[in-house]
Amino acid sequence: MAVYTLVGAEDAAAFLEKYEVGSLRSFKGIAEGVENSNYLLETDKGHFFLTLYESRVDPDDLPFFHDLLGHLKSAECKVPAFIADREGNWLQQLCGRPACLIEFLSGVSVSQPNPQQARAVGQALGEFHLAVAAFDGQRPNSLGVSQWRALADKCGRSALEGIQTELADRVYKELDLLEKNWPDHLPLSVIHGDLFPDNVLMLGDKLSGLIDFYFACSEIRAFDIAVTHAAWSFSSDGTRYLPQIGTALFGGYDAIHGIDDETKDALPWLFRGACLRFLLTRCYDWINTPADAMVTRKDPLAFLLRLDFYSDPANVELITGRKA
Repeated sequence: MAVYTLVGAEDAAAFLEKYEVGSLRSFKGIAEGVENSNYLLETDKGHFFLTLYESRVDPDDLPFFHDLLGHLKSAECKVPAFIADREGNWLQQLCGRPACLIEFLSGVSVSQPNPQQARAVGQALGEFHLAVAAFDGQRPNSLGVSQWRALADKCGRSALEGIQTELADRVYKELDLLEKNWPDHLPLSVIHGDLFPDNVLMLGDKLSGLIDFYFACSEIRAFDIAVTHAAWSFSSDGTRYLPQIGTALFGGYDAIHGIDDETKDALPWLFRGACLRFLLTRCYDWINTPADAMVTRKDPLAFLLRLDFYSDPANVELITGRKA
């Protein structure tokens, strides 16, 4: 979540008049994340999220997200619903952007998860994957392995070197390896694709919500395991692997969905791919985020350190129990 488009109080109040959600009492922008402009609204009937979709989100994809969350909600997954106005419309225009009002879920995003919380996340991811097996919607992954080289080119060698010396050479060598070894024989599914701690809500040790599905797409199902493991199992700066967290998350998923040996054997490349994907998107955002945007830039090198960890076969064997 972030704020790129500024919404005035009068505009927000007029927007809410379309809905049966009460009158505006307060609203504030949310700086976390990098994709859309987000506001937390309080009315006399409760709290809601207002999301304005920025240039990275194709408005043509919004029906996919709407239908996905509706499907997950009906399967009793803990996800927020899009809220329809009095005329049944869930998609609006506000300040020149597509906009939606979204259900508020109680909970907090933890910055230092414990093993119980990590296991709950693994279980929720497994439940999500079971639920989407009956979902017919599809959306191509615009940030899949076939797009990473173009993204590196957009960053530019000199800009990558400006982040860290020899980073460009490392990125392009990793691209060569991943493109050669990518396990595209594995089963496909709709995945969340971005299940970081700030996209999970907790009440104590219990998971209360999965949010921010705007990277959801059709992809190798196990890539979601790799993304989530990389997102949760390290200190935020990437300098320390947290084995209790990684083991709990992996075990939680396995207990609900199962992880077969073929998937475990492919995970070394999926782990590395997850790290490169977020290294590159963070590099791009680091280079291109407007100076006046109300958004917190995230350190790309935290994922370079994760990539170093997963590139060691001994480390991956500890996670999967299989020789890399």
